[in-house]
Amino acid sequence: MLADKTVILGITGSIAAYKAADLASKLTQAGARVEVVMTKSATRFITPLTFRSLTGRRPVDMFDPDSELGIGHITLAEAADIVVIAPATANIIAKLAAGISDDTLTCTVLATRAPTIIAPAMHDSMFHNPITQDNLTKLKARGFTIVGPEQGRLASGDVGMGRLATTEKIINIISNLLERNGDLASKHIVVTAGGTQEPIDPVRYIGNRASGKMGYALAKAARDRGAEVKLITAPTPLPEPVGIEAIHIRTAAQMKQAVAEAVIGADALIMAAAVADYQPKSTAKAKIKKTSPTLALELVRTPDILTEVTGNFLKVGFAAESHDVITNAREKLEKKHLDLIVANDITDRDSGFGSDTNKVTIIDKQGNIDSLPLLTKREVADKILDRVVELLAKR
Repeated sequence: MLADKTVILGITGSIAAYKAADLASKLTQAGARVEVVMTKSATRFITPLTFRSLTGRRPVDMFDPDSELGIGHITLAEAADIVVIAPATANIIAKLAAGISDDTLTCTVLATRAPTIIAPAMHDSMFHNPITQDNLTKLKARGFTIVGPEQGRLASGDVGMGRLATTEKIINIISNLLERNGDLASKHIVVTAGGTQEPIDPVRYIGNRASGKMGYALAKAARDRGAEVKLITAPTPLPEPVGIEAIHIRTAAQMKQAVAEAVIGADALIMAAAVADYQPKSTAKAKIKKTSPTLALELVRTPDILTEVTGNFLKVGFAAESHDVITNAREKLEKKHLDLIVANDITDRDSGFGSDTNKVTIIDKQGNIDSLPLLTKREVADKILDRVVELLAKR
């Protein structure tokens, strides 16, 4: 998604400037061409040599007589796929809101047609000052994307809203903006993730070992390909993905209701969640005390969400099996009237619940089988979405 993209990384005079080094490094590792533009005050917090070492490119200065860019800010502005100012001080925000261009960075921003991200970092009182808020409002109205800041400990020792957004969050927003015209642009994708929890009493539940990692990887991959994504997620410790509408549920019944509402107008439903097959027939209102050596629970089936949900959209299911993987997956595909099913062997240590990798087989309703090698879950997600794109193109 970032390979061969030109990212202009503007760095201003904030104590958070050191965090821009991590951002420059991660963007470069992802294959982006990172052109760093530093304000004069930024160089007092971190040196240009740091960024030259991380990106392999010398930070740009339009007043540098040895620059190979000619009129540097114009060349950069035309080459940019996206501009990111991280960290952005109250000063740079004020200048851009007022249309002032008195250095390489402001000149580049005013000359480019590329999307621009502003990631503020400053003291809480400066951020909440009405002047700063008014300037941010003006920039938003002009199409700038504002990321952060976040709550936390500030350089002054105070705690407040002013910390630079995380590298992961900024890169997620960059990817989202760059892929607005991706192969899933204008598509609505619903993804489910995690393992449902069916309550026994107020503190206990029937659950499974699903981590949610596969579903979250699918949601992020769809977002990065331009889709509008709704993520219906059972409890998981994973951080909520940026740029995705997350709907939090706990039980199978709640997931069924959320799915039924989310698929209205959707192009595809990808059911990556591990929905419990059974739930207690009744839930105790008070905690069950340990007074007997045994405890008997009567269980009943949970709703079969994939079978029961209907609509004019693609249905993709998952089959986590411990034996006869392909046979069981095919039966599930036919029974639930799926367009695709993704099967994996949960007894494989590298492919089971909680792992960061997966080895899957994708089967379609025509009987075609595609067995993939061991891949990261993000790579698996993109392979699945490749098939979704193909099927959507045929509809």
